Amino acid sequence: MDLQLKEKTALILGGSKGLGRGVADALAAEGVAVALVARGQEALDRAVGEITARGAKAVGFAADLANWPSVEDAANAARKQLGPIDILLNNSGGAPPSGVVGVPAKVWEEQFNAMVMPLLRITDLLIGDMRARKWGRILNVASMSVIEPIMAIGVSNTLRSAIVGWAKTLATETARDGITVNTLLPGAIATDRTLNLSRAAAERQKISLEEAIQRNAQSIPVGRLGTPAEFGAVAAFLASPLAAYVTGSLIRIDGGVIRSV
Repeated sequence: MDLQLKEKTALILGGSKGLGRGVADALAAEGVAVALVARGQEALDRAVGEITARGAKAVGFAADLANWPSVEDAANAARKQLGPIDILLNNSGGAPPSGVVGVPAKVWEEQFNAMVMPLLRITDLLIGDMRARKWGRILNVASMSVIEPIMAIGVSNTLRSAIVGWAKTLATETARDGITVNTLLPGAIATDRTLNLSRAAAERQKISLEEAIQRNAQSIPVGRLGTPAEFGAVAAFLASPLAAYVTGSLIRIDGGVIRSV
């Protein structure tokens, strides 16, 4: 299927690996010029090199979401090289495992400024160009935990839910501008963060990492973890003109693990 994305541009936060890389690969395969933003220069250079080796256009910019000036500079550099951004993937890291009782105020503030504020600000920075052209796609990476909170990641549960409320409001405000806003809810996808959470679970349960991963997989109806490529395929469709009537939605990519309808 041709997703009609050739010659579009995308800015992908966290694009050097994991879910962001899955989206970058999927969009690049459809002819989208992708700008990857990530903290690690080595991983960034590797991702850009691998994507361009397949004949696609990719550029990379090192930035830290907790440092807004670096993110703003990266976004402006991407626009200078690629032109106005058509597709934005808002993708931030998650907070360390914890509950919500007794979390110091400083931790809440630091995580809000790293996980939420930069997504709001970069969207405001880029949405004017989308409105001017009457076309845009904003995709936000949250988590299945906004539907079924995961006890071990209380801070992430809370802050990703804030993104969901903001995104739904934004979708209503921009729908008549030809801009769609959707939020992706990954379940257990084979990424570094999933590995780290499995490692923490193994330590709590006093089992091996391999057993913790296996138990996680067994709890999923499809019987395995998802892949970044599967996540990227869903994102690419939502970013395409074919999905113009899908906005304000929460899209589950979880292997069926969420039990509610």
